[in-house]
Amino acid sequence: MPRPLLAIAAVPGLIVGLTVGLTVFITSTRLSGVQAAPQKDAPTKDVAPDVPDAIAVPAGVDPVLFVSAKGSQIYSCQAGADGKFSWTLKGPEAELHDRKDKVIGQHFADPASKLPTWKLKDGSEVSGKAAAHVDSLDENSIPWLLVNVVSHAGKGMLTDVTTIQRVHTHGGKPGSDPCDAAHKDAETKSTYTADYYFFAPAK
Repeated sequence: MPRPLLAIAAVPGLIVGLTVGLTVFITSTRLSGVQAAPQKDAPTKDVAPDVPDAIAVPAGVDPVLFVSAKGSQIYSCQAGADGKFSWTLKGPEAELHDRKDKVIGQHFADPASKLPTWKLKDGSEVSGKAAAHVDSLDENSIPWLLVNVVSHAGKGMLTDVTTIQRVHTHGGKPGSDPCDAAHKDAETKSTYTADYYFFAPAK
């Protein structure tokens, strides 16, 4: 049998207890929601890729940036020391995308040094030299690389970068266009994609 409202009203301590308990519950729920929000929005920390030992990064560095490149490898028809002509890499021409596929920079050969260069929209820029390479898992693709940074410019995400890995390559090798004395200095472009990981001294 339901208890009469009059009887409940006659017990003021019960009403106060219910009111206080409900207030505490609502307040704690709101606070827990506020505390959980930063964890939900926290950026994902980049993790170094699995690679063969030949292109492993040195100890004491951590990954600070990941980008995927979409573009071309440019080749020029040149004669080698033996006089034979072959397609020689001139440099890359690619856009750099973040994990949300937003374009954040460009990859190209520096006009002065001819070195491969990565330049971000935040103003930071690095150039490097390949220190080691391994064949791609796809035999028709350019190799994976370990690159040592040799120069910096600007301030931004690349400011402290010392090492770069190129991995997960697809395409990029010169095609079957003729390259001989009649085609000296001719150029050809090969579409490629790759992932680049940038490393800086651990903090």
